Amino acid sequence: MQHIRFLKRFIPGLLFMVVIACGERREKHSFEGWSVVGGNASGNKYSSLSQIDTANVQQLKVAWTYRTGDADTAAHSQIQCNPIIVNGVLFGTSPQLKLFAIDAATGLEKWAFSPLQHVEGDKNGHFNLNNNRGVAYWTDDKKDERIFYVAGRYMYAIDANTGKPVETFGKDGKIDLHDGLGADVDDLFVTHTSAPSVYKDLLITGTRVSEAMDAAPGHIRAYNIRTGKQQWIFHTIPQPGEPGHETWEDPDAWQFTGGANNWMGMTIDHERGIAYAPTGSNSMDFYGGKRRGSNLYADCLLALDANTGKRLWHFQYIHHNTWDWDPSSYPVLLTVKHNGKEVDAVAQTTKTGFVFIFNRENGEPLFPVVETKVDTVTALTGEKMWPTQPIPQKPAPFVRQSFTEKDINPYLDKSSYEDVRDRLRTYHTGRLFIPQSKEGTVIFPGFDGGAEWGGPAVDPETGILYVNANEMPWILKMLDAEKDVETRENFGQAGLRLYKQHCMSCHGGDRAGAGNYPSIQEVGKKYDASKLIDFINTGRGMMPAFQYLSDDQKMAIASFVLDLKKEQEKNYEQQLTPVEKFRKLPYNISGYHKFLSKEKKPAIAPPWGSLTAIDMNTGEHVWKNVLGEDPELSAKGIKETGTENYGGPIVTKGGLLFIGATKDKKFRAFNKTTGKLLWQTDLPAAAFATPSTYESGGKQYIVIACGGGKLGTASGDYYVAFALPD
Repeated sequence: MQHIRFLKRFIPGLLFMVVIACGERREKHSFEGWSVVGGNASGNKYSSLSQIDTANVQQLKVAWTYRTGDADTAAHSQIQCNPIIVNGVLFGTSPQLKLFAIDAATGLEKWAFSPLQHVEGDKNGHFNLNNNRGVAYWTDDKKDERIFYVAGRYMYAIDANTGKPVETFGKDGKIDLHDGLGADVDDLFVTHTSAPSVYKDLLITGTRVSEAMDAAPGHIRAYNIRTGKQQWIFHTIPQPGEPGHETWEDPDAWQFTGGANNWMGMTIDHERGIAYAPTGSNSMDFYGGKRRGSNLYADCLLALDANTGKRLWHFQYIHHNTWDWDPSSYPVLLTVKHNGKEVDAVAQTTKTGFVFIFNRENGEPLFPVVETKVDTVTALTGEKMWPTQPIPQKPAPFVRQSFTEKDINPYLDKSSYEDVRDRLRTYHTGRLFIPQSKEGTVIFPGFDGGAEWGGPAVDPETGILYVNANEMPWILKMLDAEKDVETRENFGQAGLRLYKQHCMSCHGGDRAGAGNYPSIQEVGKKYDASKLIDFINTGRGMMPAFQYLSDDQKMAIASFVLDLKKEQEKNYEQQLTPVEKFRKLPYNISGYHKFLSKEKKPAIAPPWGSLTAIDMNTGEHVWKNVLGEDPELSAKGIKETGTENYGGPIVTKGGLLFIGATKDKKFRAFNKTTGKLLWQTDLPAAAFATPSTYESGGKQYIVIACGGGKLGTASGDYYVAFALPD
């Protein structure tokens, strides 16, 4: 019986490692590969390989380095890809969204596909360089092997052996994600950063859309994996007659509201045929006066029948979210011992620092979740906060959830400390779920706080979940929007108004940028009006495309940003459509601003990055470490600081946890049992990505993408693999 209980716990994680992305087919080398983003179909980022272990990890050396050759330092390009390895071939993506195949043992390129050479059919001629976090593999166990991934507005099907588009899929090897949403969204921003999911002969995917009022609906769709024909759709914003439509006070809001999109990817239980898909916030993120109600199915975990798209159950993490605290990664499938029984579960980490865990079949929380009264008092016209929010009683939060004076950074000098203290006293702060305000509200954990898109790893042998997190406060201020213009404007006046409406939230009122968004104060050195308008049309990385703006609106913005005096003097006539009238809000946000000192140091005391191990059988924390080092404080002997981090960990049977993620350009290995740091090395660029591990020719490798570009770091174009010396 003891052996049977062990196998029941161990097999779910192990079995999914032999189930490649095509469903339940077995693949000859699947135990040695990393054939799905997240390592296996459970998404647990676990490997049964143990050649590299706690005794020899310090001997790791660089085995090979592959350079994609297309980093864009000026544009802060990144690589966020968790590469997959199938049959000894590694598939990954580059900063410019090239898809490539390389020999996993040597790093030698087999082929590369550039989507930029295949966009002539785009009727608008526009291409968005979105970030990419992974690709999917499918085979029919015969000669047909395909790689699926999104670049710009298209989902591509690429022959895994040749790197050529599969012409029989969609149109010339691609499908437009704008098609089939049930609305005219052709001019709106629709792409995807995460890998699609493969179930049997279905390709199931979400999308990335805008987070402002111009967002397309985030419906989830499945396609025939051979032809690209859409097979089913689940409306994440319910339409009349569908369950959940009653959770919106305005019965017509579904026609104009967007978002509620599965941008973070999903996890599929192949045995049960259930797709577990988290959803993001409704638009716009920070003001809900035009979407009053609890807003299903935004900010939910959806359990969908993978064959039909039918909803089986759901859980909403936040009702009427106005904090941008949507679930930040795909969930993890695991088996835990709960109340003396083995339970197949699904776990979700969040930006707020909570871990939710549910019974996979019925959605029942394994630990109590209490609907807790929260502050609903708001001075914002039209806003109506939801009176309660669900708070899990176990596990305990893995990050701090409030910022008060006792939490101010003690390493600031007296003047900076007092400045932070005085500013803090003017803000709304001290707890979760504080309504937005004109005075300023502390968002903590921040917009990128708690667990991020890298997601956790889980050891299926122990049920221990490992999660890295950010602890950085941000300040959000709501500003009165410009009222409707009753007198004639010129292009300069209209440009300022439109900039505040569409651009200020990211680039700031002074155009100096904030957070992960760059300054555009000197954009005129790089762009003239024509090139800037092209950029507005295409977007790049975090910036969505703004194709829906009229030509006059784009020119007005360009005239303001580039300070084109002659253009600014021209008369501008404002004509609003019904959709544009709906998109107009009474407030704009001041921008994405971290709460920093005058010297640009975090206002809050460290740690700013952490790594926590949690036993999901009991809900108890096992250990917690800081993750990363601030070089200035480290030079002063203050090493327990941590840094902001993006990209997740992986865990192995060899007793190790590997993680990059930090802005200090380190790659680290920890003892997964104790949390002790066993090994670290410097990378050529910061690795804001999740590593992969695999075996080739009897040797275990660990590979990670080093793309930099975030948090002020230099961009890179490296994939670096490590192995033990021969």
